[in-house]
Amino acid sequence: MRGIVRKQWCCGAKSFPSDSEAEEGHVRVFVGKDMQFKFEMEANYLNLFENLLKLSEEEFGFSYDGALRIACEIDVFQYLLLLLKTGNPSAHYMQLPDLIS
Repeated sequence: MRGIVRKQWCCGAKSFPSDSEAEEGHVRVFVGKDMQFKFEMEANYLNLFENLLKLSEEEFGFSYDGALRIACEIDVFQYLLLLLKTGNPSAHYMQLPDLIS
């Protein structure tokens, strides 16, 4: 599982401009070094994000500066979002290591 967490990710992540607040019901996320995602946070995403944040925190500690920071390969993150958006039941019931293997 540590293979999806990139050690070089932790430093140099940009913060979002303070004047561009996320809309209500949305959350901003940095994935990898620079990639920005903005999407609606739904209740069924919470388990996935909890697992991703735990991995990031274990490697790098926790910090928040206008966005959640996820230490994950961008293509893996996009795949996980696709599973959630398409309503694939495995995205809601499987553990993170099972989804990415």
